[in-house]
Amino acid sequence: MQTEGRASLESSRANRARRLFIALVTLVFALDLITKNWAASYLQFREPVKVIGDFLKLTYGTNPGAGFSLGTDATPLLSSLKLCVAAFIIYYMRKVQNRGWAIGLALLLGGVLGNLWDRAVRPPGLWRGEVIDWIQLPNWPIFNVADSAIVCAGIWMTILAMRNIQPFEKPNRSA
Repeated sequence: MQTEGRASLESSRANRARRLFIALVTLVFALDLITKNWAASYLQFREPVKVIGDFLKLTYGTNPGAGFSLGTDATPLLSSLKLCVAAFIIYYMRKVQNRGWAIGLALLLGGVLGNLWDRAVRPPGLWRGEVIDWIQLPNWPIFNVADSAIVCAGIWMTILAMRNIQPFEKPNRSA
């Protein structure tokens, strides 16, 4: 009987982690899509909008490559790689029980899907579409919500790994 209760608790924990994961992926993807569409309609033919002087500007831009405009001739390859990353995350998320890892993987997948959406539907065409960027900081490439989510996911998951928090183990409540 005690084993069934423990299995039920672990199953419940995994289900909560999955629900959180789905909610965060949806939120990041939707926020990215909404803000990119806003940027395309509001910022595209304007001068940069200063929000905090020269520190933060809203500037419309597109990027056919990866971060820092690297790999501009490899857009189909980058799109295929992002599909593989998305499939990997979706496959392994079924096993994740830790809420922290669910958050990190959700941020990563939401960001990947946001930029992958641009590759699929934006000009110049399928798997060659350019990603819309619109947030500008000094000495840094223009970026978007999806890029921010990917970077935050990387930082978050690095912290989890450094603290030796395992994605597939239940949290230790006895400590």
